Amino acid sequence: MIDTVLIESRDGIATLTLNRPEKLNALNYALIDRLLAILDAIEIDSSVRAVILTGAGERAFSAGGDIHEFSESVARGADVAMHDFVMRGQRLTARLEAFRKPIIAAVNGLALGGGCEITEAVPLAIASERALFAKPEINLGMPPTFGGTQRLPRLAGRKRALELLLTGDTFLPQRALELGLVNQVVAQDDLIPAAHELARRILSHSPLAVASILTAVTRGINQSIAEGLLIEGEQFARMAPTADLREGLDAWIARRKPNYPGSWSCPDSHAISKAPPPSQGDAFISSSSSGDTPS
Repeated sequence: MIDTVLIESRDGIATLTLNRPEKLNALNYALIDRLLAILDAIEIDSSVRAVILTGAGERAFSAGGDIHEFSESVARGADVAMHDFVMRGQRLTARLEAFRKPIIAAVNGLALGGGCEITEAVPLAIASERALFAKPEINLGMPPTFGGTQRLPRLAGRKRALELLLTGDTFLPQRALELGLVNQVVAQDDLIPAAHELARRILSHSPLAVASILTAVTRGINQSIAEGLLIEGEQFARMAPTADLREGLDAWIARRKPNYPGSWSCPDSHAISKAPPPSQGDAFISSSSSGDTPS
């Protein structure tokens, strides 16, 4: 039996490949269930700190839900279709959206319907120049069902999202970049290397800080600013006693590269290194830029 999702782990990065190339990596029920199970395992695996999600072959990232399987569920009634297809797909996109480790979609071809909705849900995405996006559900006489009517307007704005949802028009990767659906557009051969490079940049930071930022943004983005600030404060309060924050402060004061433990356990005692405060204009220097100050 062919594995519907392939896994390769290296240097703290797990690459997950949707593996139904003969079906343009369509999301059948077995693939969705397999991907959900893998995400559950990866989230508690401390050796994996970032995920790259891509599609097998060069034709498709994912052409969306498996229409033949979906039509069989519809034939058995609305309740069956809701349970088998809609709720399963929404569970997947919600899981990707709320994952506490960074997920980078490497969109290597067609991203239609559910494939586009996966791209909307993940926190980061890079598209190849050969990618092609669409919200074609209206061509089947139905609305999107994996969250597309909710996430795309939040990313692109109501009017631009409605144009795509109501027409089913395809759009190119540069348009996806303009809409906020992807972070970068690169040559096909550079797609996976670009995803790895972005993942490595993130991995240079505290995994606890990364998880806290992902949680604060995901939970806060649909709240009021006041409620979002409470969530942000909760995430800081959770991090404040950890060795990662102490290590970050110690490393900055000592002008050295930090070595983050990456554990939520709190040390019994750990004094921050004593040093005179920076003089006026003494800039915080990160590994990638200068002149930034910690917020």
